[in-house]
Amino acid sequence: MADQNNGAGGNNSNGNGGNNGSGQGYWNGGQGPYSQGPGNGGRGPYSQGPGNGGKSPFRFDKGGKGPTPFNFKPGKGGPTDLGGSLKKFGRYLLIVVIVIFVFTTVSGGFYNVSEQENAVVTMFGKVIQTNTAGLYFKIPYIQQVRMVDMTTHGIGIGYSVDGNGQNFTVEDEGIMITSDFNFVDIDFYLEYKVSDPVQYLYNSRQPEVILKNTALACIRSTVSDFPVDDVITTGKSQIQQDVREKLVAELEEQQIGLQLVNIQIQDAEPPTREIVQAFKSVETAKQGKETSLNNANKYRNEQIPAAEAEADKIVQAAEAAKQTRIAEAEGQVERFNQMFRQYELYPLITKQRLYYEAIEEALPGTKVIITDGTTQEVLPIESFTGTSQGTSNNQYSQPTGSDQ
Repeated sequence: MADQNNGAGGNNSNGNGGNNGSGQGYWNGGQGPYSQGPGNGGRGPYSQGPGNGGKSPFRFDKGGKGPTPFNFKPGKGGPTDLGGSLKKFGRYLLIVVIVIFVFTTVSGGFYNVSEQENAVVTMFGKVIQTNTAGLYFKIPYIQQVRMVDMTTHGIGIGYSVDGNGQNFTVEDEGIMITSDFNFVDIDFYLEYKVSDPVQYLYNSRQPEVILKNTALACIRSTVSDFPVDDVITTGKSQIQQDVREKLVAELEEQQIGLQLVNIQIQDAEPPTREIVQAFKSVETAKQGKETSLNNANKYRNEQIPAAEAEADKIVQAAEAAKQTRIAEAEGQVERFNQMFRQYELYPLITKQRLYYEAIEEALPGTKVIITDGTTQEVLPIESFTGTSQGTSNNQYSQPTGSDQ
């Protein structure tokens, strides 16, 4: 029996001990799958010998008459020159790759920064510059650019907003305890923006989360210093101011590249409906108190000026009366002085005149009767002037002699 590897020749690699390829082994010109012998009768699927009668579908030699469909060498016997096609395709592919590489390199070297952004440029992991709005160039594949939004953003604390714009309460954030050990549901709206792009990108992984947690800590520590009535009613402005101061100091210390723009209380109320109604009643009463105080202050502000005006009027009248009395007194003093000077010149005449003036002033309606003291019958002056007739004699006449 012939050897499968060497044909019938045993260990001889050419089959049958010969070199003519006529052996029956697989590696010779026999009927094996491969024919390497120089003979013409090999029936293997591949024929590598120089003969012309091989029936292999592939030819690796320079023969030109074999029936192989593919010829991998520059011979003329195959129907297709696959090696030349592959070389041409490789050239075209290389040109396309080079063009794409050049285009991406040139286009990737320029970048534009908008008005609302800042660009942080790094090279080998190190920040080399920060650019504002404009068109800039970077070294492709070596320098990297990261854009940072510098506009103002807002987040809710104690509530969240869905895609439809509706608010949902977040109890884990909004429920807080006050100084008098009461619970209150308080919501804040926080506005912030990036102050330092480099710190924002590289000092922390999630700066927004750090900002929100810091704001919650500042809010809780501040609310715990106020009673529940002040938190819900009159202490909101003071709470906002205290939270702002604490949060600004914390952000400066943490250096996460964020800056507080504004923080304000959106709503503050008790956590249950029954307590809400009670607090609303208290709030209504406080508003009524404020209204009464405002009305009282308004009435006071109206009455005090009127009273002050009346007091000024009285003072002015008294001052006028005072000046009048002083003027009258001074006039009387001047009159007395003049009279005294006349008295010094004519004492008797002055006395008589003063006497007559005093009588005239004291008794303005008295009738004057002139007599010498011995007249038995007294006649009034009117009888001589004709003012009173007929009755004067009867009224003022007295009988002479002794009484009857």
